[in-house]
Amino acid sequence: MALRSCTLSPQSIRSPPSLPCAAKQQIILPSSSSSSSSSSSSSSFFGSKTSVVVRTSSSSSTSTGLKRDWAYRVRSSLETVGPTVGKVTEVNKDTFWPIVKAAGDKAVVLDMYTQWCGPCKVIAPKFQELSEKYLDVVFLKLDCNQDNKPLAKELGIRVVPTFKILKDNKIVKEVTGAKFDDLVVAIESVRSS
Repeated sequence: MALRSCTLSPQSIRSPPSLPCAAKQQIILPSSSSSSSSSSSSSSFFGSKTSVVVRTSSSSSTSTGLKRDWAYRVRSSLETVGPTVGKVTEVNKDTFWPIVKAAGDKAVVLDMYTQWCGPCKVIAPKFQELSEKYLDVVFLKLDCNQDNKPLAKELGIRVVPTFKILKDNKIVKEVTGAKFDDLVVAIESVRSS
């Protein structure tokens, strides 16, 4: 069985740059061509912002005269986004609220940082350690760049780093600056409430 390759990049599918989108990956479709038979095949692509269906049919003039029809569903990153425990998940303006809602009644700790901030770089490894320690808490980080400015403004950021702790989709605590001990106390108080 020979393999036929196609690359999907429908205009209707956009994904955040920090998350890979399966719809932009190369998909290998089976083809029923062989050296002894002639074959014809066709493919069609259709989808929405969250998924693409690839349908391909192939008919060959073999002795059985069978027509094969395959369908593949490709899910984009926006459909598969969700909270991850034990590590820090990078979010953006499009993925933040869906992840917070998916966290349910778990506490969510958001590290709001910038690439150029020295204290942000110092506390980042400690923040990662906290995510490995508190497995019942969802840890997120948001780069407060131009792309994410609307979300940063919505969350009321004034300085970086700022840590927002959310419970039931509401901000319940805030720690400004790279104050590790204050952050631990805030996480413990939200977990116990």
